Amino acid sequence: MEPPALDLALDAPALTAQLVDIPSVSGTEGPLADAVESALRALPHLRVDRYGNNVVARTETGRAERVLLAGHIDTVPIAGNVPSRLDEDGLLWGCGTTDMKAGVAVQLRIAATVPEPNRDLTFVFYDNEEVESERNGLRHLAAVHPDWLAADFAVLLEPSTGEVEGGCQGTLRVRLRLPGVRAHSARSWMGANAIHAAAPVLARLAAYEPRRPVIDGLEYHEGLNAVGIEGGVAGNVIPDACVVTVNYRYAPDRGEEQAIAHVREVFADCGPLEIEVTDHAPGALPGLSHPAARAFMAAVGGQARPKFGWTDVSRFSALGIPAVNYGPGEASLAHRRDERVETALITRCEERLRAWLGAA
Repeated sequence: MEPPALDLALDAPALTAQLVDIPSVSGTEGPLADAVESALRALPHLRVDRYGNNVVARTETGRAERVLLAGHIDTVPIAGNVPSRLDEDGLLWGCGTTDMKAGVAVQLRIAATVPEPNRDLTFVFYDNEEVESERNGLRHLAAVHPDWLAADFAVLLEPSTGEVEGGCQGTLRVRLRLPGVRAHSARSWMGANAIHAAAPVLARLAAYEPRRPVIDGLEYHEGLNAVGIEGGVAGNVIPDACVVTVNYRYAPDRGEEQAIAHVREVFADCGPLEIEVTDHAPGALPGLSHPAARAFMAAVGGQARPKFGWTDVSRFSALGIPAVNYGPGEASLAHRRDERVETALITRCEERLRAWLGAA
């Protein structure tokens, strides 16, 4: 069966609507990947490669610098919000409008209409961003075809309301297991209450003062917080185990091992406990001092902001590529039943990227 057609001659908002109308919930991106690949292969100035449902296109003009534009093509499950709908206020409604088919539409428009950029360009369209990291298409490309991702600077078109968000903070999740001794609650002195043993941990968290380091002119704000607590056996039993789950959001000037060491140091004198790392994704430096980043900021304007959450710019950082988040859409509207994007913001993002990349 022929893949759905994408018309790259449409303006970016109309192209966003076409993308939304091709459902691509994580794990079902095949038809949209087919459509993206077919549209890009029709452009003679691009080399196009595909791995699974990940499509990579590039110019090869021999410029001294290469910029990578990336966006994921999957969405969260549809909630009765497909097909798309454009209202009289210029808002485009539908699943993935903000996160992040508007950004993908901007990528496709740049790919189609800037055949001789002032920097060579790589366009990456990848799958499975909205699900567990092991399935992430960008992760797979980095492992299998790292040469496809080679670049001097990268822009991830995640929703950022058309403002630059530099790098991202790392996220570390650990389980602190506090031991006790089980006993009948009528004879509590014969046991050791593991839930009570969590008190020093919780006190330490409540008193914790997070770092706020300034990197490339951006002030990041770390956080160390309990996000879950488990304990208890029965209404008449002193519990012999309590687990406090802690999430550490750390600035990108810290590496993975430094982050783990910091958490261990914070709880070092909180009594006997076991620390188990259950999830860890490092941060990404903003790279705003890079010449391409400075030119990018000059072209798009505004004031760069730190990215407090985690995004796939981390994967570019791991490859030694400075990266920023910049895309249309409001992140707070992502994944909602009433997800929507301002069409004027899509157009503005395209225009600003075009001004940055220009013509040769």
